[in-house]
Amino acid sequence: MPTEYGGYMGKVLQIDLGSRECTEYPFSDRERELFIGGKTMAAKILYDNLNGTEKAFSKENLLIISTGPLTGSGAPSSSRFNISTISPLTGYITSSNCGGNFGYYLKKAGLDALVLKGRCEAPSWIEIQNDKVEIHDAQDLWGLKTSETQQALDEKLRMKNGRVRKNGKICIGPAGENQVLYSCIVSNERVAGRGGAGAVMGWMNLKAVCAGGTREVKVAEKEKMVKHTQKWFRYLKKHPLTGNQLPRLGTAGLVSSMQMRQMLATKNYKYGEYEDFEKISGEFLAEKYNIVNKGCLTCPIKCARTVEIDGKKVKGPELETLVLLGSGLLNNDLEAILKWNNELDELGLDTISCANTIAYAMEANEKGIWKNGLEFSQVEGMMDLFEKIAYRKGIGEELAQGSKRLSEKYGGKEFANHVKGMELAAYEPRKAVGLGLGYAVSNRGGCHLNGGYLTILEGLGLAVDQTTYHGKGDLTMLFQDLMEMISATGQCLFTSYAFFPSPLMNHPNAWYTRAVNKVLPYCGCVVRIINKFPEIAFFHLPVFHHTKGFEYVTGMKMPFGKYVRCGERGYNLERELNRRFGVTSKNDILPGRLVKEVQDPKNPASKVPLRKLKKVYYHARGWDRRGLPTERLLQRLEIKGDE
Repeated sequence: MPTEYGGYMGKVLQIDLGSRECTEYPFSDRERELFIGGKTMAAKILYDNLNGTEKAFSKENLLIISTGPLTGSGAPSSSRFNISTISPLTGYITSSNCGGNFGYYLKKAGLDALVLKGRCEAPSWIEIQNDKVEIHDAQDLWGLKTSETQQALDEKLRMKNGRVRKNGKICIGPAGENQVLYSCIVSNERVAGRGGAGAVMGWMNLKAVCAGGTREVKVAEKEKMVKHTQKWFRYLKKHPLTGNQLPRLGTAGLVSSMQMRQMLATKNYKYGEYEDFEKISGEFLAEKYNIVNKGCLTCPIKCARTVEIDGKKVKGPELETLVLLGSGLLNNDLEAILKWNNELDELGLDTISCANTIAYAMEANEKGIWKNGLEFSQVEGMMDLFEKIAYRKGIGEELAQGSKRLSEKYGGKEFANHVKGMELAAYEPRKAVGLGLGYAVSNRGGCHLNGGYLTILEGLGLAVDQTTYHGKGDLTMLFQDLMEMISATGQCLFTSYAFFPSPLMNHPNAWYTRAVNKVLPYCGCVVRIINKFPEIAFFHLPVFHHTKGFEYVTGMKMPFGKYVRCGERGYNLERELNRRFGVTSKNDILPGRLVKEVQDPKNPASKVPLRKLKKVYYHARGWDRRGLPTERLLQRLEIKGDE
């Protein structure tokens, strides 16, 4: 539907893969005001179409690829797009945020989002060029790895003059084709990894989507946005996290800090420290293997690493991959991890879920409940194991199911490290209990980002008390809502790191930094006021450039408080949608290891006090004892109208 706002193309396209019918999906300006874009727009579409009886592998499921209003606007780190669907791994709603260039080119084709439903009769790929949509046969692409697929698609898009038409691509690898429950979707070298969206594409018999065109994103106040963007870029480049640590070492730079804070997931989260951590650290990666830094479109941070493997320059591993395939398996061979990372991306496997599932299998073997031959630190033949998983051969058929289903079959639920069926990220939460809460209540499962990423306070930015429950519930809510909105607008979450004033990062031992660390957990009541009444924050914060940027691009008024409220709406919308699929407080749990066993025998507080944390968090959110939004809250957020 046409729009009066900048940043939007004004069209959502729905494609029925079975009938090949293309129709415009109605999405009004009022819906844009409330549900913004990205994952929140996708959640609204799913909310309006799903009743909770649908399965991931069914014609009733939808796969939604959505952009935000800042995607393609020139704002810093704004090339992101989102993929949402029912997760085959969890059975609930999943959303996965991705870089690459597909979101930018989807907008060049004149679309804010693409809604896919049904199933192709045979392997197919979709080509979108401005208003033209074609569904092509993909028999010759089926079976190809992700880089091979993208190269083959470029050849298909080669014009008579010999040049390849500019386009963005998403595709799946063999793992998606074989419906591995944690298979991912790839765009360039970037990955929409969590929740198994690749398996849904595979079930749909859809190998790839290519998009391109000549449309331009309109900016409501262009001159103001240009000046604001320049200022914003300078701010990000001067900040110690976004201008130094991430560009210099990437996310891998956190390995040493996590080791120091006992957050480094080691031997399937049995420990928080790894004696060989230096061999998998960001410093070692930069010294031995890094060739150059890379970033997504319009990104000043450039956190991605480029490494060389067997004479080929490829994307290097992120923090999660380094830790979970490193200390998580008691493996200190960084060169092997580089190769594994590339192979997992080529096969289309989520490195987080894959590594955690293998770690569970190793511990199950160690404990004698499932004799499978896999052992910690014995990692020869790992490449062959990945291939078995992607093609569901031999033991790979079982490992393709994920740790939750394996623990239900063989036992060991206390060390199957997942939430709601999705495996945890690389942060060991017994020394970051705020993140432990975030893992438990995250809408999509064991996700550090959807969980609010409170580790930024618990040692990886500031240094508040890691094990106290004070203030963590209210802070988790605020951080979740902010990050939800950043994702909805189409920006990278790393831009939020600059929210914390530079002096606190640059001078960790200064009196004022120590005071903030000491006092912050006891400011829960103040944070609660902002969470409950965000309209009191009717201004823009100088350290948070996102709100003015949103205003200049779209033309909507967006003070800080309204920004937070939009994030709150998005988070509650996904929770309410998951209610239909059976989510309650009973699903907001952590593996027994993390809530019953202390990490440090000398520190009885080194476990996650989840019951206390959840009680405060539910109260802060305005949820009932079942962990569900109340009718009053849903009406206040305009998710539901008055009945």
